[in-house]
Amino acid sequence: MTNDAMKSSRFEIEELLYGYDALMPQISEETMRYHHDRHYATYVAKLNELSLDTPFAGQPLEDVVRSADGPLFNNAAQAWNHAFLFRSLSPAPQTAPDGALLAAVERDFGSFEALRTRMIDTAVGLFGSGWCWLSKDSSGRLRVEARANAGNPLCDGLVPLLCIDVWEHAYYIDYRNRRADAVKALWERIDWRTVGERYGR
Repeated sequence: MTNDAMKSSRFEIEELLYGYDALMPQISEETMRYHHDRHYATYVAKLNELSLDTPFAGQPLEDVVRSADGPLFNNAAQAWNHAFLFRSLSPAPQTAPDGALLAAVERDFGSFEALRTRMIDTAVGLFGSGWCWLSKDSSGRLRVEARANAGNPLCDGLVPLLCIDVWEHAYYIDYRNRRADAVKALWERIDWRTVGERYGR
């Protein structure tokens, strides 16, 4: 394999769309540097190592998440989950859904505030490490669920719309063991314009 082919088959780290300090005071620059440059980057590096010389090298990351298992799945899903999370946040977010997404939220949860409560409670209540997800099914209905470790709704044919990382590395620098405070703070940086665009696709 040529060097160019090897390079093209490797999974890349997505750069942040904003500065490391842009989500303050809810999320510190130190946390973003550790979260993006160390934890997320390590998952991508390990994914490249595990996928080298396998049929997964060069596949779209979503396809790897859907079909891999074991350590390869864990690193692929964690790489995908983190990039997805970082794209969900903004220094100047749209603070609530509108349009079709708002209508779906009100249909399936009663109100946006009820969705907020459900997601925060689900994230805080997850035992151990993992993710809280908002996703839609093939009919467009919404669901909130916790998935342990690297769990991802793509594996069950769902469309992910939003995730909350409740691995301790996502919040311990800023909030120590106060997971509820961390989740509530992160909620203030969710860009519902991005979430709405995902729902509309």
